[in-house]
Amino acid sequence: MKKIECISVFDMLKIGVGPSSSHTLGPWRASQRWIDELKEDKLIDSIEKIEILLYGSLSLTGKGHATDIAAILGLCGHDPVTMDISHIDIEIDRVKNEGRLNFDDSRFIPFDFDKDVVFKKDFKEFHPNGITYLGYLNSGETVESTFYSIGGGFVVKEERENAKQKQEEFKSFPFQINSALELVEHCKREQKIISEIVLENELSLRDEIEIDSGLKKVWETMLESMYIGCHTEGILPGGLNVSRRAAKMNKKLLEDKFETYTTPQEWLETIRTKEVKFRQILQWVSCFAISVNEVNASLGRVVTAPTNGSSGTLPAVMMYYMVIENHAATFEDLKRFMLVAGEIGSLFKKGATISAAMGGCQAEIGVSSAMAAGALTELMGGTPEQVLMASEIAMEHHLGMTCDPIAGLVQIPCIERNAMGAIKAINAAEIAMESDATKAKVPLDKVIATMWDTAQDMTSKYKETSEGGLAIKVNMSDC
Repeated sequence: MKKIECISVFDMLKIGVGPSSSHTLGPWRASQRWIDELKEDKLIDSIEKIEILLYGSLSLTGKGHATDIAAILGLCGHDPVTMDISHIDIEIDRVKNEGRLNFDDSRFIPFDFDKDVVFKKDFKEFHPNGITYLGYLNSGETVESTFYSIGGGFVVKEERENAKQKQEEFKSFPFQINSALELVEHCKREQKIISEIVLENELSLRDEIEIDSGLKKVWETMLESMYIGCHTEGILPGGLNVSRRAAKMNKKLLEDKFETYTTPQEWLETIRTKEVKFRQILQWVSCFAISVNEVNASLGRVVTAPTNGSSGTLPAVMMYYMVIENHAATFEDLKRFMLVAGEIGSLFKKGATISAAMGGCQAEIGVSSAMAAGALTELMGGTPEQVLMASEIAMEHHLGMTCDPIAGLVQIPCIERNAMGAIKAINAAEIAMESDATKAKVPLDKVIATMWDTAQDMTSKYKETSEGGLAIKVNMSDC
């Protein structure tokens, strides 16, 4: 039997540090991978000097995405999941001021922040997000290793063709899924809903206690990022002078109940007590999405869903279900939501891309909206066919969306796009729930294929290079 790439929900929903999964989390992971390579080759103790070469999109928007900072933090032995983010500025300031970095958190080596990170605008052939590490050994020789950040925090070497693992490296899931059609066929044959099929696959990798623990941590991180964003005012870093809005929105919506709580969970319960009409629903969902992406833009901790740039869409829709749609919702509902969302995201990764540098913003916000739409539909009682229909509807109306961040920062138009993606996801779920999905004119597999065709046709100006669209029409001086 042909083996198919096995992508776990924990691959699609990663805990990390903003502002970008491809430009921040990916390079951070690449640095960690390079250190592992050096240890395996027994060269780690021979390194005397390091240079980091950033190519293509990593170079063009790297400063705005903190790519240099992330790569350095990885070389210093920090992990994006566990590092105290309040120490990021302290660590980077020390590197700048002292002219050295604490390599692998074990010894200091010289490092010039301004010279040893080289921004090379040319693109490598394999992928737009290339990062090369040059290590100078005490023998006088050099070692070189190149990685590619392909979106969502995934990092690969060039030998992984088309961003797919070699067949012999594939694991085998009980239910192998390479398309939406295969997924729904498994559901029909096994008489299971999508989350049950996905859970069976996850159980082949880890036990249910570990799955529950991991997904609870993912949800807690999402909820905390919404809470922090809704209670933090001020200006976002980076020079665009973008004012935070989520805190003001949260305060206005809660009115007299503002800050009658002390924890994220109490905040959630407080929101449940508020009466909401259509306009308030729009405001709350927008508030939730914007709050996460304001945290992301501030190098805060968020969950890739499937990327950092689109990290607000999924939690906003999850929160909508918790505080508006179903006040009796529990962790089991959130677990099902995340399992379905992760599987839908994996279909896009296998059949197209989740990298804006490869496919524009349709690959980030579009995919996140499709993930959220499908997951919400299952929780609302939709059939597997309706779940896939909702995902298709959400993506269909994001096709062709460009990625043109002003000044290379994940702020304008990225933050608001998460709110729009969340609203579209809810709308898509409602349409699918009222439809006979067996009569859908556009299958999800065909919209995924169309998205990939669109990505290939799209000029590089609109693929996270800041060389087209809003990025050149709106200047820093305008802000």
